[in-house]
Amino acid sequence: MTREIENAAGVPVVQIATIVPIMLTVGANRIVPGVAIPHPTGKPELGEEVDRAARKELIMRAFHAMTTPITEQTIFEKN
Repeated sequence: MTREIENAAGVPVVQIATIVPIMLTVGANRIVPGVAIPHPTGKPELGEEVDRAARKELIMRAFHAMTTPITEQTIFEKN
């Protein structure tokens, strides 16, 4: 679906996913690996401060992925 949105509307789409191989199989163009299956966008078990930092890092990586020109499926790993 994300590939179709990009192709049809020209809008970059980022998929935050915990199981990257599935996203590669379904054809997602820009993939940001999530944290873990129960909490793909944070670490609530480590406290509010760590959770907030994890979410911020993930969102910043997603913004970077949205603004990066690509020609093939790309995984945006943590730096």
